[in-house]
Amino acid sequence: MTQFDEREEWYAFNQETIDALLEDGSQADADYTIEHHFASTDFDVLEKAAVDAFKAGFEVTDAEELMLDDGETIFCFDAVVERKLDIEKLNADADALLKIADNHDVTYDGWGTYFEPREEGEYEEEEHHLND
Repeated sequence: MTQFDEREEWYAFNQETIDALLEDGSQADADYTIEHHFASTDFDVLEKAAVDAFKAGFEVTDAEELMLDDGETIFCFDAVVERKLDIEKLNADADALLKIADNHDVTYDGWGTYFEPREEGEYEEEEHHLND
């Protein structure tokens, strides 16, 4: 089974995340910075996935090295895009990125974004980030 085969689960995640943002008072029509997460234990393979994500129209962050609780080292990057909370576009992004992840045998780990309050200044003191 490939990650792309699990896309229906990601579609459900996309809808649940949109619903949670809106229920919590985030703007329905705002432009959101969507950060799709990728990880691998192999930096070179991850780098190739980043190149493909860039070619697919995403801004790609620099890879970071993280040590897991079990001592294993992984590398990760985000593929970033500005989007409305449009389920069709988010699902299409998921499809494209799942295919990239499968092509390079890296892990696609969902996406996160920042809360956009409905009334400016309502949440100035705190930065809210909703993430898988």
